[in-house]
Amino acid sequence: MKKIIKKIANIMKLIFGYLIMIILFVGGFTFFGYLVALIVGGDVAAIICEVIYKHIFPVLIYTASGSVLLGLVAMYLSGETALTSSKKKKD
Repeated sequence: MKKIIKKIANIMKLIFGYLIMIILFVGGFTFFGYLVALIVGGDVAAIICEVIYKHIFPVLIYTASGSVLLGLVAMYLSGETALTSSKKKKD
């Protein structure tokens, strides 16, 4: 049973990694969209900013939230304790 859970956790971590990578790239491309809008100016810039803000950012936010949840579940299933504090004394 532990092997199956470990495999599921590894697959979830792989999906989490790819999703975060895609989210970071799309977030970087939105920066370039805003930069182009700044250079172009006028009504076209307003349309570019509106498309980025109303159509791309909501998808990014929901995808990032879901992928973080997926990563936390994967950490829980694999038994990692990265988000806990330890009280070990160093000699």
